[in-house]
Amino acid sequence: HRLGVKVIHISERDTQISDQPKQVGEFVNTWSVEGLYEEGVAPAEMGWGTHERRLPAGAQVHLYGPGNQICLSQMGMNTWVRSWVPLGGEIIGAIIRHGEAFTISDYLTVYDAHARPIYRPTVHYAYMMCDAAIASLHELRMNAYDLPPKIRIMNDEIIDGRDELGVLLLGHDLNGWWVGSQLDIHEARRLVPGQSATTLQVAASILGALFWMIKNPRRGLLVPDQLPHRDVLAIANPYLGTCPSVQTDWTPLKNRYDAFAGYGTTPPPLPEDVWQFETFLIK
Repeated sequence: HRLGVKVIHISERDTQISDQPKQVGEFVNTWSVEGLYEEGVAPAEMGWGTHERRLPAGAQVHLYGPGNQICLSQMGMNTWVRSWVPLGGEIIGAIIRHGEAFTISDYLTVYDAHARPIYRPTVHYAYMMCDAAIASLHELRMNAYDLPPKIRIMNDEIIDGRDELGVLLLGHDLNGWWVGSQLDIHEARRLVPGQSATTLQVAASILGALFWMIKNPRRGLLVPDQLPHRDVLAIANPYLGTCPSVQTDWTPLKNRYDAFAGYGTTPPPLPEDVWQFETFLIK
């Protein structure tokens, strides 16, 4: 709240490539194909910040619950936003639904004495999946979102690339700050043979949480935001590759290019709208 963070992206770019190209009628990914399919065809979901001045087109507001989230009447795999990672630079990622978009925005909400929210950041995923998965999703659209019977999780055939996954904090006095994991396929295989960068990043955090659960068996049901991060990272860190914490001057307006500005299109965002959701949204 005091830091003034307005937007939180879980920003990820997966650049892993294979020596076995995706075939027509095949869905290829670096992790669960069914998992990406389910998250991709579900509505785009996000924690909705108190700094936002207007709801986007197709926004659906929940009728019960804490009211910290909205969803859009379109699939997450078809909802793309500008974001940023340190090595990859500016990315365009999909708002696939993820639990932390709910839990982080709920956890960080500040209420006044009348239980009205006075602060909440906008929180959502911005996922640029690997090339084979992007091609697979495009073919999925062409086939009326019918998952093909032939699926493949890339593993031993991966020849290069990394998964760069972290949290991007935007809109505060330092503009932007990213912290996360940069793990390439070669380091992942050195650490745990038979794994990819993507699967190892996921497994490392699960391993850290399992160690904590074994030591604290009577704590009940908790979400990740309620776990002591230092305890979890003490186990996970050795498997996460390079973990930078870096400032960035990136904004969604910095590299924006409107090819047909002034030709009957929507006017470009104003500088004061830099942290509004629609400034990030690709239309």
